[in-house]
Amino acid sequence: MDFDDLIVERPGTAGAPADQPDRHFYEGAVMLAYGMHLLRTEPVREVRIHPDGQHARQVDFPGWLEKRGFRRVETARTPFAGTFEDADGRRVIIHPRAGVSDVTADTADGTTIEAECKGGAIETRHRGRLSRLDKGLCEIVGRLMMKPPGGRLVAVMPRTEVTLRVGRKLAPRCAAAGIRIALVGPRGGIEDIRPE
Repeated sequence: MDFDDLIVERPGTAGAPADQPDRHFYEGAVMLAYGMHLLRTEPVREVRIHPDGQHARQVDFPGWLEKRGFRRVETARTPFAGTFEDADGRRVIIHPRAGVSDVTADTADGTTIEAECKGGAIETRHRGRLSRLDKGLCEIVGRLMMKPPGGRLVAVMPRTEVTLRVGRKLAPRCAAAGIRIALVGPRGGIEDIRPE
C-alpha cells in the first residue's frame, strides 16, 4: 500500500527548531491502514472500524475513504460514521461503538479478526511522548488478553524503533496467547512481528 496521508506534522515540541515538526500517526489512521490491509490481503468483503469522537477530530474518515474510491452508501447519526463501498462491492463500516475492538472483520471461512490499535507521536524531540508507544503496545496486548479465545487477535501500532523493539520482546508470549503483533509503516505497509 502507498498512502501519503497517514502521518500528520504538527509544530515541534517546545524548544525544538522550527524546521523539525513532530510527526503523529493518529490511532484513527492506524485503524484505516489496518482495515485497508485486511481488505487487500484477507478473504474479507467488509471491515468494521469503531472510532470515537476524538479519533474523528484527528482523522477525516469519510474524506479519507472517498479519496480511495469508497462512496458513502448508508449514513449514520454521527457525521463521520456510515457505510462506504467501493466499485468491487467491498465495504468499510465506520461505527462508533464502545466495548468492541477497533477493527473487526469476518473472513470467508468464518474466522473473526479483531484488532486493537494505538497511535501516537512517532517522531518528536519529547522523550515522554515516545515512551507512550511502548506503553500503548503493552496496553492493547492486555486488552486482547481479556478477549475470549477463538478468532484472530491482533495488536496494531505504528512501526517505530520503540514498537519494533518492544514487539519483538512481546511476540513469543503473545503468540502463546494467540495474539499477533502488526506494525504499520508510514505509508500503510504492514509488518507482522513473529516470534524468533
